[in-house]
Amino acid sequence: MLIRLFNENPNPREVRKVTEVLRDGGIIIYPTDTVYGLGCDITNAKAVEKVARFKGLKIEKSNFSFICSDLSHLSDYSRPISNSVFKLIKKNLPGPFTFILEANNNVPKYFKGKKKTVGIRIPDNNIIRDIIFELGNPILSTSIRDEDEIREYTTDPELIYEKYKDFADLVIDGGPGELTPSTIVDCTSDEIKIVREGKGKLEF
Repeated sequence: MLIRLFNENPNPREVRKVTEVLRDGGIIIYPTDTVYGLGCDITNAKAVEKVARFKGLKIEKSNFSFICSDLSHLSDYSRPISNSVFKLIKKNLPGPFTFILEANNNVPKYFKGKKKTVGIRIPDNNIIRDIIFELGNPILSTSIRDEDEIREYTTDPELIYEKYKDFADLVIDGGPGELTPSTIVDCTSDEIKIVREGKGKLEF
């Protein structure tokens, strides 16, 4: 299924349709403020396993991040953070960043394995944030990668749909995506480290 949503004012009826797909264990492809993402409800183990198999990864060894609707999810899935880290995150989100934090016990066990971190992402995109708000919990996120080395990330939602329609239950056309992924910031130690330079330029 391919549906069109507009970032300025996502249609609530269509948003509810997407959340129903997620609650039923479906896989969706959706726009962010960077590249298109592929994901599912983090509380649905079968859907998470399906995404991991599709990416050729073991869940506990993967670097999937959680896409959240707002900062309230920080305390839901991460251990307490310092005031300085909270101020840094608050200053830069919503935005094109993934913040790596220490995970707490609310993170589903199948994600953890030996890993004790969680990547938190709050895109500056109303479509996916409205969907997550309606769903009531974050979704798993992994980027759509293009096999073409020149264009690592697919940007055209109609081409994405043609390519992934046999795997994804629903593809959201939110307009053209970008080629540059998010900037990944490690906040698990006293020293803030930029793990990957992406679209976002961190403001301290």
